[in-house]
Amino acid sequence: MRIAYINPNATEAMTERVTEVVKTLSGTDEVIGYTNVGGPLAIQGPEDGQAAIKGVLALVDTAIAEGADAIVIACFDDTGLDAARARSSVPVLGIGQAAFTMATLLGKRFSVVTSLAVSIPVIEKNIVHQNFAASCQSVQASHLPVLTIDEGSAETRDTLATAIRTTMATDGVDTIVLGCAGMAHLLDDLKNRTQGLLLDGVRASYALAHACAVYPNSNR
Repeated sequence: MRIAYINPNATEAMTERVTEVVKTLSGTDEVIGYTNVGGPLAIQGPEDGQAAIKGVLALVDTAIAEGADAIVIACFDDTGLDAARARSSVPVLGIGQAAFTMATLLGKRFSVVTSLAVSIPVIEKNIVHQNFAASCQSVQASHLPVLTIDEGSAETRDTLATAIRTTMATDGVDTIVLGCAGMAHLLDDLKNRTQGLLLDGVRASYALAHACAVYPNSNR
């Protein structure tokens, strides 16, 4: 089985880190990463997301032509997800959608900790559109840019852990959805620092994409 991860931004290092995380889970499945080299360096807010969609859709075509059995949009904003699903003959998931789905499958009420405040309205809109509003307590910003999160310095991890602990205490939840693809490779460290149930959309998307891919042409 071949599962394609499409990074809507132009930062190749993020694509590599995402696919490295998935490859630790994938067994005999082939995991392919695609980078939207003509897109913004990071997706931070609706303008960046809109600027990335054309390239994302072109990469959907490429992934299908190269034999993908399922496609994942590897941005927590689920950039271009609806358009990609309408275009694709194979299942297409977003990592935001996957994380929310996994939380509800586990029966958890959750909050989201994301990057910058500019991303909050996009994520909140997706939560409503995808019918997860009843399960989500809030969406909070860590006030860290996406590429700073992806670099994962000790200071960055301290800031993220503080934001997670604060959100858990304020919202009265034990489950936090990590609201940025750049947090995926920080999961174990953040779990150790916070003692919460942290759900990462990159890992969740692999589990769900693998399950969806057993149904041929399920997007049609």
